Amino acid sequence: MSAAQGSALKGGSAPAKAGERMTIGELARRTGMTVRNIRAHQTRGLLPPPEVQGRTGYYNEDHVARIELTREMQAEGLNLEAIRRVLEHTGSSQEIVDFARAIRAPFEDETPEIFDAAELAASWQVEEVDPKLLRQADALGILRELPDGKIEAISPRLQRAGTEMIELGVSPEAALALAEKLHEHAEGAAHAYVDLFVKEIWEPFDRAGRPEADWPKVREALDRLRPLASDALLAMFQLTMGEATEKAAERTLQREAEPEPPRGKRAKRGASGGRSSRRASSGRRS
Repeated sequence: MSAAQGSALKGGSAPAKAGERMTIGELARRTGMTVRNIRAHQTRGLLPPPEVQGRTGYYNEDHVARIELTREMQAEGLNLEAIRRVLEHTGSSQEIVDFARAIRAPFEDETPEIFDAAELAASWQVEEVDPKLLRQADALGILRELPDGKIEAISPRLQRAGTEMIELGVSPEAALALAEKLHEHAEGAAHAYVDLFVKEIWEPFDRAGRPEADWPKVREALDRLRPLASDALLAMFQLTMGEATEKAAERTLQREAEPEPPRGKRAKRGASGGRSSRRASSGRRS
């Protein structure tokens, strides 16, 4: 079932069959938009004209997808003129809808978990969660306080990792400070992959005029780049972690292997120095 068909089913109207034409009234029922607004969209250049037979204009799935895309971009904060400029450079509306949804799709699905304040405090091994730490976790996108006072773990995996670190003896403050550093590094890696996609895939596609036949390839590249980025980042982290651990171990072993001067010699040098000082002092008095 296509995204447009799914939207129609949710709206309660019977979906048109693939390739089936619709009158403007049927399109209005299908999309939940008034006939007047459909015509206004056409006037603004947001909808392509219908196929006219006789005195009747017929619409198709491309018009349904275009209306859905317009709504989604409006929900993202774009005004109708900005949406028109985007749409005038595109081919199939359904391809644009699919691409837009692929961009906004979560990188990896995680079902948030809900805790009450007492459960979170217990997992952090504190009597009461410091509101300052909770705000810090919220800013990092790890936890969020809900209106009813409960706590939502947006990423349960990060929450579990933090809990296990605290169980090892790390303080909640130190665990969140580490999360903040990791967030900064991860943000840099994310920007690097986005820049790669834009420069190597999107810009050549854009310079070519965004040919309709290449939209699926661009969307597939985006879909494939997500797991590739995750795998590469994890592999690089494992290599770097191994190197950092080895260097830290070497420094620790070197410090332990360094010989210390015998205590007797240190004491003798100190006593000798003391006698010399006393002789010099005595000479000055005489």
